Amino acid sequence: MTNNPARPGPLGPFRVLDLTQVLSGPHCTQMLADFGADVVKIERPGVGDDLRNTLAYEGREEHQDYFYANNRSKRSIALDLKSPKDLEIARALAAEADIVAENFAPGTADRLKMGYEDLKAINPKLLYCSISGFGQTGPARDRLALDPVIQAVSGVMSVTGDDGAPPMQIGAPLADVMAGMYAAYAIVGALHGVRTSGEGCYLDVSMQDAVMAALGPRMGETLQAGRLPSRQGNGNPLRVPAESYRTADGRYLAVICMSDRFWPPICRAVGRPDLAEDPRYEKMADRVAARETIDGILADIFATKTIEEWVPALDAERVPYSRVNDYAEALSDPQVEHRGLVRDIEHPASGPIRVVGPPWKTTAAEAPVTPPPLLGEHTEEVLREWLGWGDREISDFADRAGAD
Repeated sequence: MTNNPARPGPLGPFRVLDLTQVLSGPHCTQMLADFGADVVKIERPGVGDDLRNTLAYEGREEHQDYFYANNRSKRSIALDLKSPKDLEIARALAAEADIVAENFAPGTADRLKMGYEDLKAINPKLLYCSISGFGQTGPARDRLALDPVIQAVSGVMSVTGDDGAPPMQIGAPLADVMAGMYAAYAIVGALHGVRTSGEGCYLDVSMQDAVMAALGPRMGETLQAGRLPSRQGNGNPLRVPAESYRTADGRYLAVICMSDRFWPPICRAVGRPDLAEDPRYEKMADRVAARETIDGILADIFATKTIEEWVPALDAERVPYSRVNDYAEALSDPQVEHRGLVRDIEHPASGPIRVVGPPWKTTAAEAPVTPPPLLGEHTEEVLREWLGWGDREISDFADRAGAD
């Protein structure tokens, strides 16, 4: 553990050298930054993280919105790892780091002399985490992997979509996010072991493994009984009712009956207490068998009123439900606003921007949410703080970078 001035938060004393880009790795290191770690992101001079250069939203061509979403609270240093002199600097930074995270294609970090074995030789206490599509070993090790590929191979697409329709992707890059979350979890857990033993370690996190671990609770049918679940659309194979119902104003309500005790309140909320008394629908197994009938009855009922007319009745009976929000509605949800999840921060180039902040509350000291960095914005201060460089070294570096 280094003695750099700590940021607030439980990971404040720790330095993270971030060699990641795009989504899974940056999400991991952003989570570490949210707990206070000093995350320094190495980016290619003049290019940076690929997400800095992705297709911009209409009207946002001068901004890096994709990059902003996954790189807040970090610092950026511009180094070309293929340049011997810049590589020397990167290795010196790794010698001062507590954690290194990378999500290159397997083998790339080793070829760059930035792999675990290379860096362990100069920093025996280093905790090193590699994130990749399929892991560092195995027959699929060298396959190209993006979020849609992992959604396909992990089986999640096979259970997403309507019965009889083609498999469907989830409408968000959750494979990347899950891999980043599991990597951050593994790092924090392993960090305790490193502090206890004084010996560094290596973590190999696979996007495929991460998604399948997240699916584990829903894979029981296949694991234990060898059966494959079918696609249920918005339904639930084990619960009825569990569906999104269209209301009179064209909106949708997601309603789920988690257990038999919720069935009578649902029936009362929709004005059909007689359904709860019908022996054909008394137990969950009965309702699952009568899925089409029950969903048809409820669909007709929900279509008779607007969403605002239904909300009081559902609230009064404490029915598990929600409006089906779009992103704008989700971001402005009163509960989200109350929790302060969305943060307004000032970016040095884009001005005021909004980002989704850490999804937790704590009584401990919290790390500040700071703007995503400009490319190479913190090069000088990182070299001074981490490596102890003075004005002459900084000037020589700047002159060489300018010449390049």
